[in-house]
Amino acid sequence: MYMAYGWPQVIPLEQGLCPSSQKDIIYFKVINRLFLVVSPSHLELWSSSQHKVRLGKYKRNAESLEREGENLQAVWRPDTKLIAILTSSFFLHIFKVQFSDKRIQIGGKQPSGLFLANVSLLLSEQVPFADKDLTVSNFVSDNKHLLLGLSDGSLYSISWKGEFYGAFELDPCSRDSSDASVSPHSLGNGVASGRAPTDLASNHNITRKTAIVQLELCLLTRLLFVLYSDGQLVSCSISKKGLKQVEYIKAEKTLGSGDAVCISVASDQQILAVGTRRGVVKLYDLAESASLIRTVSLCDWGYSVDDTGPVSCIAWTPDYSAFAVGWKLRGLAVWSVSGCRLMSTIRQIGLSSVSSPKVKPNQDRKYEPLMNGTSLMQWDEYGYRLYVIEEGSLERVIAFSFGKCCLSRGVSGMTYVCQVIYGEDRLLVVQSEDTDELKFLHLNLPVSYISQNWPVQHVAASKDGMHLAVAGLHGLILYDIRLKKWRVFGDITQEQKIQCKGLLWLGKIVVVCNYIDSSNTYELLFYPRYHLDQSSLLCRKPLLAKPMVMDVYQDHILVTYRPFDVHIFHVRLLGELTPSSTPDLQLSTVRELSIMTAKSHPAAMRFIPEQLQREMASNNHISSSDLMDREPARCLILRTNGELSLLDLDDGRERELTDSVELFWVTCGQSEEKTSLIEEVSWLDYGHRGMQVWYPSPGADPFMQEDFLQLDPELEFDREAYPLGLLPNAGVVVCVSQRMSFSACTEFPCFEPSSQAQTILHCLLRHLLQRDKKEEALRLAQLSAEKPHFSHCLEWLLFTVFDAEISRQNANKNQISVPKHAGNRSLLEKTCDLIRNFSEYFDVVVSVARKTDGRHWADLFSAAGRSTELFEECFQQRWYRTAACYILVIAKLEGPAVSQYCALRLLQATLDESLYELAGELVRFLLRSGKEYDQTPPDSDRLSPRFLGYFLFRSSYKKPSLDKRLIYSPCSRLHFSDPCNSFQKLIINQVPFLWSSTSFKEQSAHVASVKNILESHASYLMSGKELSKLVAFVKGTQFDLVEYLQRERYGSARLENFASGLELIGQKLQMGTLQSRLDAEFLLAHMCSVKFKEWIVVLATLLRRTEVLFDLFQRDMRLWKAYSVTLQSHPAFSEYHDLLEGLEERLSSVTDSQEK
Repeated sequence: MYMAYGWPQVIPLEQGLCPSSQKDIIYFKVINRLFLVVSPSHLELWSSSQHKVRLGKYKRNAESLEREGENLQAVWRPDTKLIAILTSSFFLHIFKVQFSDKRIQIGGKQPSGLFLANVSLLLSEQVPFADKDLTVSNFVSDNKHLLLGLSDGSLYSISWKGEFYGAFELDPCSRDSSDASVSPHSLGNGVASGRAPTDLASNHNITRKTAIVQLELCLLTRLLFVLYSDGQLVSCSISKKGLKQVEYIKAEKTLGSGDAVCISVASDQQILAVGTRRGVVKLYDLAESASLIRTVSLCDWGYSVDDTGPVSCIAWTPDYSAFAVGWKLRGLAVWSVSGCRLMSTIRQIGLSSVSSPKVKPNQDRKYEPLMNGTSLMQWDEYGYRLYVIEEGSLERVIAFSFGKCCLSRGVSGMTYVCQVIYGEDRLLVVQSEDTDELKFLHLNLPVSYISQNWPVQHVAASKDGMHLAVAGLHGLILYDIRLKKWRVFGDITQEQKIQCKGLLWLGKIVVVCNYIDSSNTYELLFYPRYHLDQSSLLCRKPLLAKPMVMDVYQDHILVTYRPFDVHIFHVRLLGELTPSSTPDLQLSTVRELSIMTAKSHPAAMRFIPEQLQREMASNNHISSSDLMDREPARCLILRTNGELSLLDLDDGRERELTDSVELFWVTCGQSEEKTSLIEEVSWLDYGHRGMQVWYPSPGADPFMQEDFLQLDPELEFDREAYPLGLLPNAGVVVCVSQRMSFSACTEFPCFEPSSQAQTILHCLLRHLLQRDKKEEALRLAQLSAEKPHFSHCLEWLLFTVFDAEISRQNANKNQISVPKHAGNRSLLEKTCDLIRNFSEYFDVVVSVARKTDGRHWADLFSAAGRSTELFEECFQQRWYRTAACYILVIAKLEGPAVSQYCALRLLQATLDESLYELAGELVRFLLRSGKEYDQTPPDSDRLSPRFLGYFLFRSSYKKPSLDKRLIYSPCSRLHFSDPCNSFQKLIINQVPFLWSSTSFKEQSAHVASVKNILESHASYLMSGKELSKLVAFVKGTQFDLVEYLQRERYGSARLENFASGLELIGQKLQMGTLQSRLDAEFLLAHMCSVKFKEWIVVLATLLRRTEVLFDLFQRDMRLWKAYSVTLQSHPAFSEYHDLLEGLEERLSSVTDSQEK
């Protein structure tokens, strides 16, 4: 797995002597910490190590360019000693690269190890076909010969000594290619496709005169691929001696669909990547008759070939687990073999976009790298840098930094509980204290170590994930995550003697696979965690050869050599492992196994603990030490071609489990903690199918394939999120995806790995319930009950089970139903019984109901319980929001009358609790359902809305009766010291309401019931002068406040006198806060609309709205005098004296002007 991080680095190149007709770099190659750049007029040799330094160059003069033409094609011999360049006038130049003794000083105390290189011309000779008006393809070469494709369809052979062997044509295919088939797992971007493949063409006309545009040589598989200008691709076999014997180069089969434009081969995995004119990359399995594996493209992210153009180049990572794809018109992307998009320079707007996010011509494009397209690219030998040359660029190379995480591969052990991505000089560690917000911590290695031992080559985490072992070119260092401290070798000479080829953790002991350069042998070194020094070395174990894979479980170590020899060692530690003691570590061989197989080499092997034995041991109280002495009898094997199999170490029998796997985690027996949520799982694997969860069988053989639940369809991952590991105590898979942050001060964006968590708890619970392990499922759920994702897990569990039940019913709807026995409970009923043990049950059930078709609600609630009973329980527990969600379900299952009854009860309760937004939703439901109910024919068996409204819902607050309200005088008004009778009319926009201002007689009884409840609550709030709540109530329920104020002017809305009203309302509203002022403005607008001058004066005073008060008082000076006297006579109103002064000054000026 590879993930970009940081800002891209720019490496400047020199300009040529004269303007070139070619606008692109013609050749770019990275070999052995060096990279070669060949431009039309010169070449440059750079260091690709820690320090990017130009080591040498060769510039052609103007006379040479004019006589022999510009550089056209080039190739670098694999041993880096010679460079061959063909010019546009068909002159062959061979250069020699020789390093001098002049060391380059970079800075610091230690020498850099870089030396200047001398590039000299050895040979310049015109090729024999110079006069034939031909064009050429690229070169391919081994250490002896070069091969060149010509536009007449022939190949031309040249030796590195400058000997021209002449042209030859490919022989027709020796066998028909119709036997080439497509893998049944052919995928597009990792998604299964059932369409018939059309990618393999029959080979009937290979000898036609079509130009060869690209050659690709794979010496490991002895294959030569020839790409023609018409898009046809032919695979050819070569002899064991490479390109020397051209007569043995035979055409085998034709690949592709006739639109290929570039190719690249992953030799170890035997995968051929073919780029097409449509911007799509197709992967072919060379080990399976070149069958199509899958295709990848940016189509699902909204980009078509019009945006990106055709594929221009493909580059595989050094371990062939991922590949970079560059497009002719725009950008590049990095993909895993399984089809996960790991990195992209193109801005993304999400999957399955309707419109293409193509950048507009006038838009500033400088913040997206490679906006003009990708010309050439190469990975460095470690995979930490991707060097890219932009289309049309001659002046620079762009280097992208990558971190990688080689999970479950090689000779370095990595626990799944610690998620680490390591770069060339740093570690990116996932911080998982809070599973809701996982973050990456950039951990820079000590400069004193990494400057001399660049780059990082191996990283291993301890079983608990709290300690890291990191090895560079020499030595190793340890990091304590808790203490945040590094531990290094005290003696640098001891450090330099260690060339680490693998790392393992054995408890508190770090195991180093060391390569001894002097004797070309390998050994295992055992160091205690607390001290890195030769004096603390616990054991030194010589190995027979270079180990292929290694693993450790408890006190057993597995070492595998080529071709497939398995050795298992038992470790015994005598004494305490402390600095004050002298422990002795003994290593004994307990098993040797040699397996003869024609399969590909193992990429990883992991011990499989005996789960059944562990369960028996726990039940029979067998000591853990006795159990540890028993060596594991099985192990998982992941081969380089993605095949996952189970090896029985007793008899050497291997059982294939699945294929197309990239990584896996063995989870059983890995945690001693009781809080682990994944002990029931044997292992998990990830590949193009997504995540597969493997469970043990309850039968005699716990590893029978047919008893495994291999694939959980609910564990599909986004095609841009790659799994890194597990958090067993949280039951989640930690994934990583790419993000980009943009800044106006930088040319390129910053690439940021982003971590996220995906839960697997619902899969584990469903597995246990399927096997009737109800107690285990309950215990597992209880362990996770406090996790933040727990409610979501339960909801997803019930949803998937219910969805499967619906699918099963649809499949069997034409069959005669068989009565179910009472003891034979369905999986849906078991799931409901499990979730019922938790308080989240009511939320989970109704959430699942809202996500499914209402036609199936009866089936859900037959297992979960009657909807009215669930509503009643929520109502009694005062979970009103959850109860409100059940209203629609009740309307569907029990009828509108029952749902209205429940909604009216809930409306009254929410009003009492001041949950006005929820009350508003209930009001809208009741009014809508009331209209629907009135349109339906009456049913005597149902409760009528009239009965519900007039008998069941009486508010606890009793409004004054109409008769009592009539005793107030029509002239009743706010009592000032001197009464007033005039009032200025103000026009304020009114708030829209749900119902019109009609009388009760004109409305249905159901609407009258709702209005009765709302008016009762409004009267309660107005009587208590709870004005903030009144505003929230009106806004939430859209209650008609204007009509209410007109009716209650002399009732609950009446103010007895101005002084007490101003003081009381000022205390209630707390005018110091913004929200209170907004509430007062809201009320003032409504009071003005009904000309309620008592409230207008009070609210305008509190708000200091002088324009309202001035407009009111200028027409009635007696009212002004009464208002002024009242404010001046009460000491509590001294804060309004400045308001009085301002009003008095404005009123005086008006009076004076009128008198004049």
